[in-house]
Amino acid sequence: MNLEPFQKSAALSLGVELELQLVNTHDYDLAPYAEDMLRLMAKTPLPGAVVPEMTSSMIEISTDVCQSPAEVLAQLSQIRDALVKSADKLNIAIVGGGTHPFQQWHERRIYDKPRFRELSELYGYLTKQFTIFGQHVHVGCPDADTALLTLHRMARYIPHFIALSASSPYVQGQDTEFDSARLNSVFAFPLSGRAPFALTWDDFTVYFDKMTRTGVVKSMKDFYWDIRPKPEFGTIEIRVFDTPLTVERAAALSGFVQALAAWFMHDQPFMPTEDDYLVYTYNRFQACRFGLDAVYVDPATSQHMPLREHILHTLHQIEPHAKALGAGAFINILQSSVDRGENDARWLRERQADEALLAEVIRQAAQRFRGGMAHTLRH
Repeated sequence: MNLEPFQKSAALSLGVELELQLVNTHDYDLAPYAEDMLRLMAKTPLPGAVVPEMTSSMIEISTDVCQSPAEVLAQLSQIRDALVKSADKLNIAIVGGGTHPFQQWHERRIYDKPRFRELSELYGYLTKQFTIFGQHVHVGCPDADTALLTLHRMARYIPHFIALSASSPYVQGQDTEFDSARLNSVFAFPLSGRAPFALTWDDFTVYFDKMTRTGVVKSMKDFYWDIRPKPEFGTIEIRVFDTPLTVERAAALSGFVQALAAWFMHDQPFMPTEDDYLVYTYNRFQACRFGLDAVYVDPATSQHMPLREHILHTLHQIEPHAKALGAGAFINILQSSVDRGENDARWLRERQADEALLAEVIRQAAQRFRGGMAHTLRH
């Protein structure tokens, strides 16, 4: 199968997808209500889309093409409000977060859709273990070569994305001691990890053709990379974010991606090299394990520093671009949470320390998801 041509898209346009949890309001475990939610949501005209995910206790929402994080927030808020109304009718709740803290994977049901059935047959129990919840951010690139250059520049900031969005400290009732345990489940898949180091679309096409000849992949969908090109949209798609607990934080993270991409495209701050990937997996692990308290190894200098420090330095570097894009307030949300050393994983742990009951933590997380900007500004 040939690789699709890279479509035209507006440079720096944004699209956001969020995978969300459906929980009952009795014990706050996951509940298989995706079909009912989709039926109710179909009655409300909304931007973007609401679609099923791998298991029937998940749902994915996505925006239309947006030009700014403010537009992302407006669309996500509208979809969120409709979701909450539909969930209330079904007596269930919607929750963010990268993992459900105490669900048992073997109780999950694969959503009845040909692709999901096919994946289930191929991957066995891993498919049910894929009941994890991520945010994907698409950013528009003017052409295919710029997309690959942007992708490999973005790779240096994967730990920043992980630490800022981390919201999956609990798995099957246990504190994993990771801020983002979700990504450990992704790594189990054979085609996960990083994209090959190709800086031109011609080189990437050669790689893709070789892979399809092996019969291992049929389309770009078969790659579970941390960042992958999406030629049909004219974007690159960053896939390492845990789903945040609020749509405001999801929008802020999209603003960070957009401002970074603007910095790359306008200022060309550095050329990525294959050597950037020498420390990639280590930096990724550090961010998953320790969140904002991770150590970051600068790929260019091999210098070790607190990740928190590098995030603040990066936010300062991209500030002019963030302001020009109208994303300043969103970057400030991230900056103030880094200053306080807070992410959603910490919020979940603090609630559990107070409540000593994960079901109550989920109830409060569901309240947080339906709340407004005030929650995030305190966050």
